[in-house]
Amino acid sequence: MIYIETERLLLRDWKEKDILPFAEMNCNPEVMRYFLKSLDEKESLEFYTRIQNEFLQYGYGLYAVEKKEDDSFIGYTGFHNITFDVDFAPGTEIGWRLKFEEWNKGYATEAAKACLLYAKTHLPFKTIWSFTSVPNKASERVMQKIGMMKAKEFPHPLVPDNHPLKQHVLYQIEL
Repeated sequence: MIYIETERLLLRDWKEKDILPFAEMNCNPEVMRYFLKSLDEKESLEFYTRIQNEFLQYGYGLYAVEKKEDDSFIGYTGFHNITFDVDFAPGTEIGWRLKFEEWNKGYATEAAKACLLYAKTHLPFKTIWSFTSVPNKASERVMQKIGMMKAKEFPHPLVPDNHPLKQHVLYQIEL
């Protein structure tokens, strides 16, 4: 099913053929630079399963992003429920991850803006959050471009103390 269509992208259900490029994206050290570690194939398959389960449970989740021009899977953008121990949980976050070769082409911003429009009329939440580690200026810039406002910085409870990615920025938007 296609949930959202933009000028250049389709945000759709995941297909089995997405698993291999998804795993390749998740093990790319450049893509995963601002995460604690890259994911191996098994971890990517487990992540894929969690994404599928969220769609079944909530009716929304992280949509597979496909380029219209060549029907290629380039990553994901969408929504995820925040379940770790922070003062803005429970809540819903918008997030994205794209293949490295698709960076700096405006796809993350295009897909995320479309997700926010979709959420406004089709999904049950009114506040959406997004966060990333402080050094990840590219993702923070996407948050700004889609109209989110910085709420604060916070120490991510799932990142070890004294780790360079411990401190995160938090953005929010009201639909």
